[in-house]
Amino acid sequence: MKRVLDVFISIVALILLSPVWIAAAVAIAYESGRPVLFRQTRLGLGGREFGMLKFRSMVKNAAAVGPYHTAQDDPRITRVGRWLRRTSIDELPQLLNVLKGDMSLVGPRPDVPAQRGFYSDTDWQQRCSVRPGITGLAQASLRSEATETQRLALDLRYAREHSIGMDFAILLRTVSRLSGKGSN
Repeated sequence: MKRVLDVFISIVALILLSPVWIAAAVAIAYESGRPVLFRQTRLGLGGREFGMLKFRSMVKNAAAVGPYHTAQDDPRITRVGRWLRRTSIDELPQLLNVLKGDMSLVGPRPDVPAQRGFYSDTDWQQRCSVRPGITGLAQASLRSEATETQRLALDLRYAREHSIGMDFAILLRTVSRLSGKGSN
């Protein structure tokens, strides 16, 4: 049932948000050229690698000139990229990852391979027992303010307790936060 809802909602969102996709692609291409999409290796269900898509929000050679994570005022982030990240529009291409089956709309955010070492084997196994999501309990609750410890606790809670009802609640909280109406 979750997979059917993921596919249905993703298709509807892709159609409804197509003007936003076009505007983002044009803005990125105008400011810093092509490509407009960025693919990064992430770890998904069962710890398998996949290529997660995002709108490119950084300079073209960002991975070669800095770490896998970004800082508050990271100079690699472009002007358009700051806006894309602030509005979370940079995440929209992940709807294609959902359609492909690499991701779900809701689940723990997928980690880069370098983050695997931050987990105990038990925690890693539990975290990877569900598909990673575009949004998750940590993002809906604390957005980017979550510490690593808080994020792990919320990711593991989701892996243990996930349900369709929980997914809808997380989606509603995420939309509320993105629209500026949500609280921490």
